[in-house]
Amino acid sequence: MPLFGVDLPDGFRYLDDFITVEEEAGLAAEIARVEFSTFEMRGVVARRRVAFFGRSYDSGRASTPPMPPFVLPLRAKIAVWAAVDADAFAMALINEYGPGAPIGWHRDAPQYGVVAGVSLLSSCTMKLRPHVQPGAPTPTSGQRRIATHSIRLERRSVYLMSGESRRAFEHHIPAVTALRYSITFRTLRAG
Repeated sequence: MPLFGVDLPDGFRYLDDFITVEEEAGLAAEIARVEFSTFEMRGVVARRRVAFFGRSYDSGRASTPPMPPFVLPLRAKIAVWAAVDADAFAMALINEYGPGAPIGWHRDAPQYGVVAGVSLLSSCTMKLRPHVQPGAPTPTSGQRRIATHSIRLERRSVYLMSGESRRAFEHHIPAVTALRYSITFRTLRAG
């Protein structure tokens, strides 16, 4: 653990109180009108609900609506903080986590580069661990893999994953205890 701050992989940034209480309330009111869908990953229906805008996880083959106007100011604000052009964020994903809903261990889809997200209404814990290619031997072969890093994502906070944190780590969020929304923006990977 570092002397100051939280021990996180290179390329992971975090900031509390990124948006105001009023901005959070406005976003939550708009999200309440969003049409969510169930999300299926590897044949399993997730307990969270999702709404994709701009692009989807299937390399853009699925039809998705354009980003709604209410997310554009947030995208612009995150872009300034992340030093990324706002239009580079090609996808917005809104997740609705009801009480008891987790998100399992995963890395975001490979066609995306930088990932930045904001937490709304309640906080959660994000855990990270080194990614191991399926079928590759692991240093702890036969043992359960565990998180090597953990951070509390407070409501109204922002995080960013790029570089090593995006490429060499996977993450998950254990079941939340209260309704939580997240708005996550992704850039397309270069090359």
